[in-house]
Amino acid sequence: MKLGIAADHGGFELKKEISERLRVAGHEVVDFGAHSLDPEDDYPDFVIPMARAVSRGEVERGIALCGSGIGACIATNKVRGVRASIIEDAYSARQGVEHDDMNIVCMGGRTMGIELVWQLLETFLEARFTGAERHRRRLAKVLALEKE
Repeated sequence: MKLGIAADHGGFELKKEISERLRVAGHEVVDFGAHSLDPEDDYPDFVIPMARAVSRGEVERGIALCGSGIGACIATNKVRGVRASIIEDAYSARQGVEHDDMNIVCMGGRTMGIELVWQLLETFLEARFTGAERHRRRLAKVLALEKE
């Protein structure tokens, strides 16, 4: 799968570890930065270009990291076509894709360990949208909000 990944200083180290594991697992990883550790950088500068790439279909799914995952989640959800959420458990990682067609996961480099993050990413990447009528109906209502 072709994946986008982005992080500010709060998720920088986690991004490096995750990117390597994803490549070893056979995924193509497009790194939207940060490319060096800068304690003064800002998460929107990295997660927004990644979210736009997801929205345009240039990458299939995205991973947005900051210190807590919250700022990255707020920012990415401002991009039309993005359905992002903070993920901290396997049920949400799977159900978010199956029911809500989630296309970006957000996580905190200061709140989560690499092994949990990796397990959740595997679950997220294995999940597929069910396309059930009730889920499509709900998504249509969400997409209508983007047109207001």
